[in-house]
Parts: sequence; structure tokens; C-alpha cells
Amino acid sequence: MTTSLRIGTRGSPLALWQANYIADRLRPIVAPRRVELVLIETHGDRDQASALSAMGGFGVFTKAIQNALLDGRADVAVHSLKDLPTIPEPLLELVAVPPRGPTGDAFVSRKYRRFEDLPAGAVVGTSSLRRRAQVANRRPDLKLLDLRGNVDTRLRKLDEQNLDAIILAEAGLERLGLADRITAVLDSSWMLPAVGQGAIGLECRADDDATKHFVEALRDTDTFARVTAERAMLYALGGGCLVPIGTTSKVLDGVLTVRGAVLSPDGRRRVVATHSGPVSTPLAVGQELAALLIAEGAAELLKSEPTQ
Repeated sequence: MTTSLRIGTRGSPLALWQANYIADRLRPIVAPRRVELVLIETHGDRDQASALSAMGGFGVFTKAIQNALLDGRADVAVHSLKDLPTIPEPLLELVAVPPRGPTGDAFVSRKYRRFEDLPAGAVVGTSSLRRRAQVANRRPDLKLLDLRGNVDTRLRKLDEQNLDAIILAEAGLERLGLADRITAVLDSSWMLPAVGQGAIGLECRADDDATKHFVEALRDTDTFARVTAERAMLYALGGGCLVPIGTTSKVLDGVLTVRGAVLSPDGRRRVVATHSGPVSTPLAVGQELAALLIAEGAAELLKSEPTQ
């Protein structure tokens, strides 16, 4: 087979870093076939002004790339896994997740060294409903500003709008060589990362066994188990970008432990639970954690309407 293996990706600097990272690892596996990138503009790329919650939340950065898989323009989709909806696309399959990057949320400020140093009324920018709710829960005295755009755009807005701080994914800053802009990484005991944060998801057509065989070589077993459990929790809760949900996970000595939090959009209410189980049964671990969260009162929060 001499046709190129085509990788579908967004065109943002971070998406291109991720796509090239995957392409470099696939080239020796698929040789002598070439690997090329297919750039695809998503709804989230076209609309840089609206809040993500106002755009419906589901698949705004992934649906167009999935469509490219389905219509044959691409063979592999490279996603920031936190953007990929947990509702399965019947003809597609999440085949692999390489070793996970850092999962934290980075506090970026030119004025203050720690989140705790922010004075009352300080302005913090973030585009994430999850981050907004957790910041509001921790510090209801702060002013939150919706901040859209790619990483460079948001860093520029920090300076141009004289914001006190912004919050970005630690992994994105590191991957773009911008780790020096990280003032501090927020404590995951209260700022729980997004489901799949720091992970890259590789999706293929479910019936494309040849491509799946190549892509499976990039699967990291522990990472795949962790994100499977996290996504199972999110799916069982029925949540997505419209409900603030965070999670942490780890694998130790064959045991998978996942912690989840569900908040009201205004951050006033928060439900947290932790669950462990065999790493070989990540779906069950995630589903059982969701049941614990619901038993603790998360069901009421899941009905909350997001604030714009």
C-alpha cells in the first residue's frame, strides 16, 4: 500500500504540535507509506467570540474532524481528548491514547506568584466552565472573565487587557515551549482537571483494521485505562462542557483510583467522591464512581443551567 496515511487535525499551534508528535511516531510504523497532515477547521475555530457553553459544548472542536474520517478525507483523527464527547460515534473508534502529558491547570500571572495571593476583586480569565466553577467555589470574591482563543491569543490578552491572571492547561503550555509562562500549577485537590486533560486521543474508522493495527502501537496501557474510567464516569453522569465536572486518576500496583467532582455552574455547591478498582475494569470503575457522585447529590447539580 503506497497511499499516504492522512492525519486529520485542527490548525491551531497546539493541535499541530500534537498532530506532528503523532505523525513522527507513526512514520517508522507505517513505512514506506508517507504520513501527511490534513488541516480541518472546526466550529470552535470559526467562532472565537462565543462562550463554549453558548455553542452547545459538544464536539465544537472535534465533529468536523470526525466527519473527515467518515467521508474518507482522513484516516486518523488527532484530538485533545478533553474535547472529544463521550457519546460514541457508531462508525468510529477511539483506538489509542499515547502516554499522558501533565494534567494540571496552570495559573499564569505577571502580578502575583500564587493563586492565593490574588486580592479580592481580582480579574481571572478562562474559557472553561469547569475552571470558572472551581475558582468561584474556592474564591467567590474574584471576578471571572470569559477568555477564548488559542494559547498565544490568551497569553496576549493577559497583557493587553491587564488581567490579574488567566488559567490554562499545563500540558498545552509545555507542549508549545511556554512552560516558563507558568506561574504555578493549581492544587488538584480543589482544581480538578477536565476528563482526559493532558491526553491525546487517536480515533479511526471502526472498520479500518489496517490503520487501527498501526495506531494501536501508540497505546499506553495505563493512560488508556485512566481515560477510559474518566470518560465512563462523565458518560454515566450525562455531563459534558455544559456541566462543571473535574477528575483526577492514577494507577498503582494494578489498582486504578479515580476522583471526581461535580459543581453547580456558579460554584456554590460541590460534590466529590473517590473510587478504586482493578485497572483491568476501567469502565466499571468510572461507572461506579458516577453512581457514588449521584448518591452524594450530584444529580441535582447536573440539572443546573450554565451561566453565560
